[in-house]
Amino acid sequence: MPLILDGNGDITGLVAGALPSTVIGTGGILQVVSNTKTDTFTTSSTTDVEITGLFATITPTSASSKILVLVNIGASGTSTDDYTVYFSLYRSASVITGAVGDAASSRRVCSSASRIGSSVRYNSVSIMHQDSPASTSSLTYACYVAMESGGSSACINRSGDDSNIASRPRTISSITVMEIAG
Repeated sequence: MPLILDGNGDITGLVAGALPSTVIGTGGILQVVSNTKTDTFTTSSTTDVEITGLFATITPTSASSKILVLVNIGASGTSTDDYTVYFSLYRSASVITGAVGDAASSRRVCSSASRIGSSVRYNSVSIMHQDSPASTSSLTYACYVAMESGGSSACINRSGDDSNIASRPRTISSITVMEIAG
């Protein structure tokens, strides 16, 4: 189909991905992929486990592209004591080392942490990271969670105590990945 430029500046006949990144320019958004998790997830694991359903897969069009990852997680806990829940960002099943804090002394390596105490405490946890994967292969970005040793459970998208869910609304979590022209 030929490209047609009408008198209003609109182009018809253009398909997604038809323009090279050099036309769009450095910093332009080439593609956006997002996913929303509406169901619940609970873990008491003290090592990273994937939050099922909280992932997005993107295939960069250029190895020079950057990937901007934006995550928002609705979190709560079932412990009546105050424990930390650790959230980490992974790319294709490996932790993104550039997205985590220093592992000096005994500090836990994580990209975001949230103190979650009584079962009625909710937190909105955000993770933002610009990744440089240098790849044109399919990449899956996912969120992982781990509970501080001694804590009960980390809960995603639900109240800490579902027995009174009518007065404790459930939350949603989302992940958005954007390819940025390099």
